[in-house]
Amino acid sequence: MSRQYCRIGSRTIAYLDSAPGQRELRALVLLHAFPIGANLWESQMRHVPAGWRLITPDLRGFGGSTDVDSPSALSMTDYAEDSADLIDELGVARAVIGGCSMGGYASLALYQARPELFLGLVLANSRAGADSPEARANRRSMLALVDREGPQGVAREMMPRLLGKSTQEHKPDVEATVRRLIKGQSPVAIRGAIHRMMDRADSTPLLAQVKVPTLVITGAEDEMIPVEESRRMAAAIPGATLVVIPGAGHLANLEQPDAFNTALNTFLSTL
Repeated sequence: MSRQYCRIGSRTIAYLDSAPGQRELRALVLLHAFPIGANLWESQMRHVPAGWRLITPDLRGFGGSTDVDSPSALSMTDYAEDSADLIDELGVARAVIGGCSMGGYASLALYQARPELFLGLVLANSRAGADSPEARANRRSMLALVDREGPQGVAREMMPRLLGKSTQEHKPDVEATVRRLIKGQSPVAIRGAIHRMMDRADSTPLLAQVKVPTLVITGAEDEMIPVEESRRMAAAIPGATLVVIPGAGHLANLEQPDAFNTALNTFLSTL
């Protein structure tokens, strides 16, 4: 696993790559959750199945990726376009593409724009619907918190709901890792992500149009996106597979990596 950098126009996109330059391998592209960065996927990087290459970008402003000053409104399509440009630049014709939470929102935005890129779709601890009025109000409060306290305040505020009860009680190392990853992000990236999530479109009508194999995976203890919502999303996607991981909350891939990797690699083996 090594961090790579790709210059595209005025942007620099940073990404982790399990097998740089090995175009003969099939590609899996995973987009990270808010507000963490590509290192969310370290456990998956260590267990990439044979024949596959895992690529995990830092979304705009996160990690080593630059932000872009733009006169236009911030949009979830920014993340989708960056991901598509990176995939194209790396010479990948088609890939299994997915993400966790915010990364899932970006993956759906990418499917809307470039369905031909998809060999399969992975939606982890994510949802298709737009923000409710209550969620938008909570995001405005989060914007104020970023301005007051920066990433450290965001980490403190999110931690009780970000990780499942089992993780909080029995895996203090996971909590420490997540806090470290959040604190390492820039306030600009965090603010931009909040705006993009707050204003994202409702992707629910898209679900019935998904024509590629799809894995919906979530944690049984996810308080941010309840399991029932994942069930409904999986039911709306033709032929989708749903996996619910016991003992995991909103970051199932990090909280229960062995179970997550088994589900993911089993799905990949069917393609």
